[in-house]
Amino acid sequence: MSASKRIPERMCVSCREMKPKNQLIRIVCTPDGVVVDETGKLNGRGVYLCKSKECVDKSVKNKKFAKSNGFSLETVADELEKLIER
Repeated sequence: MSASKRIPERMCVSCREMKPKNQLIRIVCTPDGVVVDETGKLNGRGVYLCKSKECVDKSVKNKKFAKSNGFSLETVADELEKLIER
């Protein structure tokens, strides 16, 4: 009997749903600024968002998001939308 490999799950900060890590986008606050982490391995405080336009728009507009996480997504909003379209 073989053990099945556990798939890591993360919570979307916008809709608060648990999803497999590979279905989410990771955004990291680095000393150089806010970066979209496509590899999932950058150092820094990271948050996860669904690959949906609604979740991205909600997080960009939400002032509470910026206050609680210490950074705003306005600087990477265009990059996030390009990733969603792929």
